[in-house]
Amino acid sequence: MDLELTDEQQSIVEVFGALADRWAPPAGLREHEALGFDPKVWEQLVATGAPGMALPEADGGGGATLLELALAVEALGRRLTPAPLVEHAVAARLLARAGAITPEIAEGAAVATVALRPAVDGRARLVPAGAVADTVVALAGDDLVRVDAAPSGIAVPNLGDLPLADRDLATTGPDAVVLATGAEARDLHALALHEWRALTAAALVGLAAGALELARTYVLEREQFDVPIGSFQSIQHTLADAKVGIDGAQLLAYKASWAFGEQPARAAELATMALLFAAEQARVTSERALHFHGGYGVMVEYDIQLFYRRAKGWALVLADPGTELHRLADLRYGTTSREAGA
Repeated sequence: MDLELTDEQQSIVEVFGALADRWAPPAGLREHEALGFDPKVWEQLVATGAPGMALPEADGGGGATLLELALAVEALGRRLTPAPLVEHAVAARLLARAGAITPEIAEGAAVATVALRPAVDGRARLVPAGAVADTVVALAGDDLVRVDAAPSGIAVPNLGDLPLADRDLATTGPDAVVLATGAEARDLHALALHEWRALTAAALVGLAAGALELARTYVLEREQFDVPIGSFQSIQHTLADAKVGIDGAQLLAYKASWAFGEQPARAAELATMALLFAAEQARVTSERALHFHGGYGVMVEYDIQLFYRRAKGWALVLADPGTELHRLADLRYGTTSREAGA
């Protein structure tokens, strides 16, 4: 794996970083906190071709790799950009593999998402981007279905201010399409979840880097004993440790996304590792950054609390980290590992 970004990949980082700086400032983030979605930001992403950038060119996409998409997601994560690019891109790639992609989804004119958990009694629970998605792809029994319906625009209240929502799945009628059945349906859904893990890991790496930037700026401005608190060794060492952790999480997130094209047999394992490690580094970094803000850190007027809450919330969208650790053990050592007491 070559760790050097190509000129084209570096351009992706710069373009999406600049877009996030301009269109997702903290004031705008606060304005759209209740829903966790800013239509104007989505329009800008559509203008760049981001919703379909990782689709095959034959399906109306840009032909980018999952790693290149992860670079864009990481850049957006640094500013907590309120737009569901991860969910849409994962759903679009799933629909393309199922031969059911539409021009509206490829272009981003319609927002799509994937229900992470199988539906129960015809209802998909806590669907990421479910409050704003026009199309939901979900497992319903033995079927993988695509349901098109107007979103409610109302999110379930959550710590990360994400557009989570429950969605009803009508498995019959003109607005529902069965994409696959049985083992094929489960395999398509599982692959989409692995991609979601890898891309969410990249978003969490961006979040951690953004929190570290806020901490660095604050400790260089805040003074105690007539000197910046950033001159204290305990603070310097703590932030340096955070940077090392973020670098490791970034490397693992990149490798996970890279593996889908180059080492598909390891992609699921690496994606789970990346999500777990990135979630931990985002939590630790945002906690330390908030701590160094002192009492200001928990005040809504300060931006660091935005990162702290999202670091907690984003990591729980799929499952409790403990559940993911068991999954990782099964992927690495087989499903008999827990039975043997490992």
